[in-house]
Amino acid sequence: MSDGINHPRRHFLGALALSLAAAQFSPGVARAQAARAEKPHLPQVAPGANRTFPSIRQVDAGVLNVGYAELGAPDAPVVILLHGWPYDIHTYVDVAPLLANAGYRVIVPYLRGYGTTLFLSSDTPRNGQQAVIATDIIALMDALGIDKAVIGGCDWGARTANIIAALWPERCKALVSVSGYLIGSREVNRKPLPPQAELAWWYQFYFATKRGHEGYRENRREFARLIWKLASPKWDFDDATFDRSAAALDNPDHVDISIHNYRWRLSLAEGEAKYDALEERLARFPTVTVPTITLEGDANGAPHPEPAAYAKRFSGRYEHRLITGGIGHNLPQEAPLAFAEAIIDVDRFQG
Repeated sequence: MSDGINHPRRHFLGALALSLAAAQFSPGVARAQAARAEKPHLPQVAPGANRTFPSIRQVDAGVLNVGYAELGAPDAPVVILLHGWPYDIHTYVDVAPLLANAGYRVIVPYLRGYGTTLFLSSDTPRNGQQAVIATDIIALMDALGIDKAVIGGCDWGARTANIIAALWPERCKALVSVSGYLIGSREVNRKPLPPQAELAWWYQFYFATKRGHEGYRENRREFARLIWKLASPKWDFDDATFDRSAAALDNPDHVDISIHNYRWRLSLAEGEAKYDALEERLARFPTVTVPTITLEGDANGAPHPEPAAYAKRFSGRYEHRLITGGIGHNLPQEAPLAFAEAIIDVDRFQG
């Protein structure tokens, strides 16, 4: 009885396998492999060189229909970039093309309450607590079939990236975080700070009032422009740059989510019970084990911790970089080349 194998074909495939194995050790193939392993060269790019993204896609993910920009080949290694408040995806308008050209698939989503990201149901709470934003991104990864990604973030986006890296390290290959470790604890937030430090959080106390809620609703663009100037005092952004991002704040849920976020931090608003277990873990300040680069601008005018205060929160391979030249809080938009280089470098970290 035949064994079902074509013997001439088997010998041919065996010879082919041997020749391919030999080629693996030939100087030409070795040079080609080394070339692929070399760090991609990033061209110099002036902040603001790109005005916007080519298109915005939409996908149902969890409780949201998420709007996101996507650049790069669909089968390339994935980088997810997360913006903060009161900014939007244009934080990465110059970073994303650099990374796409370097061989990455780059996903830049609008967080809940921004741009074209909308709730699927009017009954879903407009919740801004820290755990829920992270679960939104996990749901987005699931919806897009992304198992694992390098994740970078700034402001709320940095906190979200920290949380994913800490609670779901199997989904985060490596991390780039502006201003370091930003996972919060409501218990810690109950403790008063020195007056100068409290002053830096003035808007948090404003948002705790009904007047602040209505004031932000009526003046969100003026408010955002003020925050931009205070947080990045040396960033000379123009009206067109601001207006492109400010349009994302017109989202119908933006105000409620922003207010809830800051009230929740001070225990002035409750979160959803289904996230209690995650928040309990976060309140213990879990260590981030994935390879990490933290970044800080030398002119960051927003409240932020000192690097020495959080360095031990990262137990994997870790590096901190100070970006000089008058760089403020919105570091990826102000120094896109430095941020893109950090993404590429951390992706090359080993363990």
